[in-house]
Amino acid sequence: MTQHNRRTFLNSTFIAASGVGMTAGMASSAQPSLAQPSVDQKTVAQRSERIPKAKKEWPIWDETEETALVNVLNSGTWGRTSGGPRCAEFEVAFAKRHQAKYCVLTSSGTTALLTAIGALEIGPGDEVILPPYTFVASFNVITNSYALPVFVDTDLDTFQIDPTKIEPAVTPATRLVLPVHIGGYSADMDAINTIAKKHALSVIEDACQAPLAEWRGTPVGTQGIGGCFSFQASKNLNSGEGGAITTNDEKFFHQCFNFHTPGGGKPAASAGRGSNYRITEFQAALLLAQYARFEKQSAERNTNGNYLTQLLQEIPGIAPAKLTTGCTRSAYHLYMFRYDPKHFAGMPRAKFLAELGRLGVGASSGYGPLHTTPHVLAIASNPHYNRIYGKARMADWLEKNQCPINDRLCQEAVWFSQYALLGDRSRMDRIADAIRELQKRSS
Repeated sequence: MTQHNRRTFLNSTFIAASGVGMTAGMASSAQPSLAQPSVDQKTVAQRSERIPKAKKEWPIWDETEETALVNVLNSGTWGRTSGGPRCAEFEVAFAKRHQAKYCVLTSSGTTALLTAIGALEIGPGDEVILPPYTFVASFNVITNSYALPVFVDTDLDTFQIDPTKIEPAVTPATRLVLPVHIGGYSADMDAINTIAKKHALSVIEDACQAPLAEWRGTPVGTQGIGGCFSFQASKNLNSGEGGAITTNDEKFFHQCFNFHTPGGGKPAASAGRGSNYRITEFQAALLLAQYARFEKQSAERNTNGNYLTQLLQEIPGIAPAKLTTGCTRSAYHLYMFRYDPKHFAGMPRAKFLAELGRLGVGASSGYGPLHTTPHVLAIASNPHYNRIYGKARMADWLEKNQCPINDRLCQEAVWFSQYALLGDRSRMDRIADAIRELQKRSS
């Protein structure tokens, strides 16, 4: 077998893969990308002062990741079915840190959700409650099983699903509540679990953005029967793509394991359905390497996020997302706040974002109203949905698909990405100063 060192592996593999999104990762390493021109020192200094860091500066990696990947390559053991030890090692570490008994790694956060929903045998005729303020994958994993997604409006202050509106959405067909810990802030799990218990519903936490977020001092992911996490490239802990399911329920663990691998493997835990959602040893090796930085980075985000809230809540027209009562720690995958143009002389949000960018503060407007996108509305005319639920029921679903608070939130929200919170406190001061400067200019 041909052996490879770190440099030949990088040159032949990562540079060749730059066309599928690897260039961003290369630019952030200690080694310069071979595809990028050199820049003068003045430009480098200017870039270092940008608040937050440019996206190309994430992920953070060094020779630890290089060594990990080359070791997998040279081992010849690239997948978990061939006895790869790194998958199992990370599952043990991740489960322990999240105070869970079990963990199943998957190929993505989406496939973690698909696996969890499949393990619960959610399918045609079943209804699943979810929030509209989320990434489209939360919707796709429901329709993949031809279950009916039922959107419950957002709480304006927290950006999370509004627990007071969940119970009115429950019907005899409801099987599952899928709260999303959006931005890394926790949904109100006490209220959700109370409703779920009353109506005998399962709860799966979409914690894809929330590793190390806490609910009453306990990491999220075990508040329901299971929690799903994502290790996609933008995430706080990442391997390009990857996911995990955590649980304290042994039967559910076996069901998830069987669903994510062809033909199962755990006795008496299959339901005749499944797929191939396995992660590779390369992804697991990256996760183990990234994990060495994870605790420090998470603490940094938490400290800086809380401090930034103290600063921004003093600025009229800026309303930082609130932690739900019981959320004792946010993962701060996003830093989220609402912008009121009335306090900035009517400056539209789009111009506010553009002006922040000119001051070196990168920000975005976040999600649009998912529940009204053509992709979501298409299920009302989907022939399979009409055959399963009937045209009258799908027409009723379409009519009731109203989330006015979420519509408002999507017009007011502003996001900073998680890497904006990495660095010292002075970075947070400069973000707040930039917003104050815009307010001063607009007055």
